[in-house]
Amino acid sequence: GILILAVLNALKQEQYGYSLRKALQSVDIDIEEGTLYPLIRRLESYGLLASRWSSEEGRKRRYYKTSTKGRETLATLQADWQQLNKSLAKISEANQ
Repeated sequence: GILILAVLNALKQEQYGYSLRKALQSVDIDIEEGTLYPLIRRLESYGLLASRWSSEEGRKRRYYKTSTKGRETLATLQADWQQLNKSLAKISEANQ
């Protein structure tokens, strides 16, 4: 679930696969291409990402961006994550 949260968040701004991987690495989320690309395709098949082909800069690239459904899902995942963090903090405090 964490990778889905990270990818949906990162793709608020349109990016292609390699730039997404670099953006995630820049915040210490190192994800292998063999994990990232199937995840992107799966999220797109669920309707959470929109994509388009472009030949900018002389290369044909597929650009991805979080869709409306993806933004709604992201908001839910973020709320769930925040609640989980609060619960973990309570458990940690209780066990000190």
